[in-house]
Amino acid sequence: MKTYLRLLSFARPFGKFIPKYFLFALLAVIFGLFNFTLVIPLLNVLFGSVDLHAAQTVPPFSFSIDFAKSFFHYFFNHLVLTEGKYGALKMVCAIIFFSFLFSNLFRYLAQKVLTSMRTHLVLRLREQVFNKLTDLHLGFFQAQRKGDLMSNLSNDIQEVENSIISSVQVIFREPLTLVGFFVLLFSMSAKLTFFTLLILPVSGFMIAEISKRLRRDAHNSQHLLGTILSIIEETISGVRIIKAFNTQNFIRKKFSKENEEYARILKSVVNKRELSSPLSEFMGATVVTAILLYGGQLVLGNESSLQPSEFITYIILYSQVLVPAKSISSAIANIQRGLVSGERILRIIDEPSIIEDKIDAVEIDGFHSSIEFKNVYFAYNNYNDDYVLKNINLEISKGRTIALVGQSGAGKSTLADMIPRFYDITAGNLLIDGVSIKDIKMNSLRKLLGIVTQETILFNDTVYNNIAFGMEEPDEQKVIDAAKVANAHDFIIQLENGYHTNIGDRGNRLSGGQRQRLSIARAVFKNPPILILDEATSALDTESEVLVQDALYKLMENRTSIVIAHRLSTILRADEIMVMYKGEIIERGTHQELLAANGNYRKFYEMQTFI
Repeated sequence: MKTYLRLLSFARPFGKFIPKYFLFALLAVIFGLFNFTLVIPLLNVLFGSVDLHAAQTVPPFSFSIDFAKSFFHYFFNHLVLTEGKYGALKMVCAIIFFSFLFSNLFRYLAQKVLTSMRTHLVLRLREQVFNKLTDLHLGFFQAQRKGDLMSNLSNDIQEVENSIISSVQVIFREPLTLVGFFVLLFSMSAKLTFFTLLILPVSGFMIAEISKRLRRDAHNSQHLLGTILSIIEETISGVRIIKAFNTQNFIRKKFSKENEEYARILKSVVNKRELSSPLSEFMGATVVTAILLYGGQLVLGNESSLQPSEFITYIILYSQVLVPAKSISSAIANIQRGLVSGERILRIIDEPSIIEDKIDAVEIDGFHSSIEFKNVYFAYNNYNDDYVLKNINLEISKGRTIALVGQSGAGKSTLADMIPRFYDITAGNLLIDGVSIKDIKMNSLRKLLGIVTQETILFNDTVYNNIAFGMEEPDEQKVIDAAKVANAHDFIIQLENGYHTNIGDRGNRLSGGQRQRLSIARAVFKNPPILILDEATSALDTESEVLVQDALYKLMENRTSIVIAHRLSTILRADEIMVMYKGEIIERGTHQELLAANGNYRKFYEMQTFI
């Protein structure tokens, strides 16, 4: 219930929807019930059983059902006396016509309000999940499968919309309808209505058991769906490797296994969900049969005040109780699957933002003197016995180029990730211009940085928008100038639509060298004072490397640069080279100084393996 109410809270402000919906739903129920109360006089006219001497005086006014019934009898008998039975019949039919008209009109208006509420809720829910994903730290994404996250934003939200939000109509309107029906039924025969209520707890218990099992199966099905989406995403991303290693059958079997298990559980979920409706209908039909038997005995034996026309109306009314009762039981079953999806969504929304601005964080207007690491330690999840960085002491003065080299896993990229606060240091301090980066607003900090990585991240958009990424109205000349600095202008103008050519998913319509030069152009356009180059040329062929390397040299001019090196050519001009091993800086100096020291750097140099 807590999850259900919290999901509904995304429809705020409730005042915009609930009062109007409640009013329209209530009017629809009232007019709907009024239709059935007219069955009694209609039957009396048709069967010729109208007592013209009954209720010929206006009953005294009071707020009660008895007054309403007495006044109606008075009005109907007066109508028969003045207009005749056929005239009364025409009047009853006209009232029924307009009653149905208004009942359905108000039902439609209530549905319109509910649709607005539904779309508003889904809009806010999807937006909040997406915003949360963009705020979360990188460690969260490393621990999650892409398929699960994609499922959260698509299938889970769709499931919440289809089951939980759709149930709002049932939760608000159908109980009103049920209450209205039972008020009428009790007013007609309290004894008979109490008898019918005896069997309802049995039906409720059966539906509760089905719902409990349904929720368990729904949880398993949503988990398997995330696995299937992960396999699909990995297959699409790695289709080249799959074909190269001739593993299509292996991937197909892996997918087929998960898909068959999902189909099995989904079948179980649907079967249980569909069982609730016929079960409630069967239980209702059982009650109606019991009413016919027990009530008929009372009427035939003159043990009840019900007239035959009233008893027939009672049966019709009670049969209509099955409709909202069946809707409620079906909604309860549907809600279980939606609750599972809702819990998965809320887990993301509730995920703590480990890295966030302090309340008193400050803005900085630029980079003026140095970046300084002071006794910095870092461990994922703050495990003190498994440090990735250990006792890092490093000062990077403005305008200098620092290179980081070492074996894979030495901590080079992790050290660079500390500067934009992709992760927070575990111990020690990291300062920019003497201010701890934890005291600087992240938006202000990251404005100082430009990052070019080995894995080129481009977006399914035009060349122009990729270079000016994040700018709503970029200066066209600045975009072209940035492309020229990155040695990208010449190949761009040869594309089909030049700067306005769409480069496809992740830039797959471009070569590796072209993608990398485009990412460099993006960094040039941003014009940051601090650059982080994370093995930016390691995946390129020699010709592309020359062009990219030249672009990088242009990019690094008059900027402070941290270069994670893979190839020797990248770091020859560095002001200082740091050799890292198992999270520590074990050697430092210029290229010539480190060669002369005859240590680990020289071994790397001789093997030409700068990783």
